[in-house]
Amino acid sequence: MGPIGVFDSGYGGLTILEAFLRHLPQYDYLYLGDNARTPYGNRSFEVVYQFTLEAVRFLLNQGCPLVILACNTASAKALRTIQQRDLADMDRQLGPLYDESPSRRVLGVLRPTVEAIDKHTISRHVGLVATPGTIQSDSYPIEIHKLYPDITVTGKACPMWVPIVENGEADSEGAAYFVNRYLKELFGEDPLIDTLILGCTHYPLLLPQIRQFLPSGVHIVNQGEHVATQLQDYLQRHTLLEAQCTRNGSCSYLTTESTAKFEEQASVFTNTRVSATQVHL
Repeated sequence: MGPIGVFDSGYGGLTILEAFLRHLPQYDYLYLGDNARTPYGNRSFEVVYQFTLEAVRFLLNQGCPLVILACNTASAKALRTIQQRDLADMDRQLGPLYDESPSRRVLGVLRPTVEAIDKHTISRHVGLVATPGTIQSDSYPIEIHKLYPDITVTGKACPMWVPIVENGEADSEGAAYFVNRYLKELFGEDPLIDTLILGCTHYPLLLPQIRQFLPSGVHIVNQGEHVATQLQDYLQRHTLLEAQCTRNGSCSYLTTESTAKFEEQASVFTNTRVSATQVHL
């Protein structure tokens, strides 16, 4: 038995964790940020896969029966390969949780986000803002068209948004400029978009700016709420796995960066002081 592992390449996954703590506060969580090697958004598929695999293996070795990739780039570039090629081997090496293979699970944030859009879009035109890596992977359009083949997806890479957030400039004039620029380009490509997916966990910190420049009537799909709701449903359906998740209402933080830097940046995302431990993957 152990905590639910939550992994992100940096700090953005804290917005997902925050939703978990609100909706599912009874469980224990272990957050791991690979802050020393962030950002993942511009890295190759091979590098993102290797980094993510190292993080997943680390969290499983810490006793996590379930790991959530709270990172869109890792979910887009690494999740499927880890699920199909690596998880069963790691599970065997660690020993069974129960008589089912693989007994441990690794989940991402794309599918819960995709499942939420159908009830929001009327025009069937959906916009996606994300890191260059997530856009290049085509993972969102692929997943959307599996469920809703009639939906048109238009993506826009926003390479400046993550650095703006991580440098504490989300409310600055520079942030306003780049939010307006990318949104204008996106809606210039498809004016029929009525639903916007925030395909990066950093982007909720830019919500005031995004709402300011978003065309009237466009619905924003914010990942945290949907991922938390889907996790609750998943645990209710997988009772054997759920029984392995400890319930003390605790949350611990790990980082590959210096703890002082992580704690300072994490406060921007959580609005609270956190205490972290440095680890090496």
